[in-house]
Amino acid sequence: MKMTFRWYGDADPVSLAYIRQIPGIYGIVSAVYDVAVGEIWPLDKIRALKEKIEAHGLKFEVVESVPVHEDIKLGRPTRDRLIANYAKTLGNLARCGLKVVCYNFMPVFDWTRTILAMKLDDGSSTLAFDAEAAAKIDPAQGIDLPGWDTSYKPKELKALLAEYRGVSEEKLWANLAAFLEGVIPAAREAGIKMAIHPDDPPRPIFGLPRIVKNAEDMRRLLKIVDTEANGLTLCAGSLGADVHNDVVAMVQEFAGAGRVHFAHIRNVKLDEKGGFYETAHKSDCGSLDIGAIVKAYVDAGYEGYVRSDHGRMIWGETGKPGYGLYDRALGAVYINGLWEGVAKGEAH
Repeated sequence: MKMTFRWYGDADPVSLAYIRQIPGIYGIVSAVYDVAVGEIWPLDKIRALKEKIEAHGLKFEVVESVPVHEDIKLGRPTRDRLIANYAKTLGNLARCGLKVVCYNFMPVFDWTRTILAMKLDDGSSTLAFDAEAAAKIDPAQGIDLPGWDTSYKPKELKALLAEYRGVSEEKLWANLAAFLEGVIPAAREAGIKMAIHPDDPPRPIFGLPRIVKNAEDMRRLLKIVDTEANGLTLCAGSLGADVHNDVVAMVQEFAGAGRVHFAHIRNVKLDEKGGFYETAHKSDCGSLDIGAIVKAYVDAGYEGYVRSDHGRMIWGETGKPGYGLYDRALGAVYINGLWEGVAKGEAH
């Protein structure tokens, strides 16, 4: 297992120098952030990022993420050019030694929360999703939630949401198939493993279709182009936000089959109304059994990349919600400790 840590480049308030001090960190997960979505990532920008990371004694082998353009998700006429650009970016990443690309196929937005700083009893703050509040939002009247992408102007966002009203789940599946059939052969040739991230939360929201929500969806996705290069980012926190998802069973099935290329491990506390908030990683802090999840990975012989994913804001830290240093560092060390304990216990 290779423990990694998400870093948002020079704008990230968490420095590479601090990340380097976390015990057991193998590498950094990052991306090129100053290239427009749909354009080809230049070799020089990838190399510069890699050199910056490696200067701190860390590896750069996982990209999160190369965004998928909305024209591809909507099946617009421009998608063929954009898919070709994506394939060329994969080639450039491979030439720089990258091995895994995490991406998602969520329409318009990726992870969605209604609260960015929910106060917990211990004084920390965390990300939360209030299902009842989300259900009351009318996309036709506009959406204004904390942390949402501000790259769209209000009129553009409304138009985009309106266009998605004509996209069923089956149509989105067809558009995903076109994307995979276009990029997976290029990924396989380059030696890159594609790892789709599940929907977060794993359910339709605001009338937008969601198609990577559960084990059935992931089985369908893997069969579209049935090769190791077409794989998963198995995010325990995203999938675990649906009480019907058995994350341990998913790890056993998909990691056991060699189709998990990136593991996000974090905990969430679910409520009876369909909402949730993010907790410390320790099993008894949330609704997920992190110990059992780690054991399932060890039993599957998983040797790939892991990251501790989101964390609370603790000890007075401020910064990008969910991506502070301290709680994610605690999570990484906790997961490493579980992993070592399980592996050594089974070795004896």
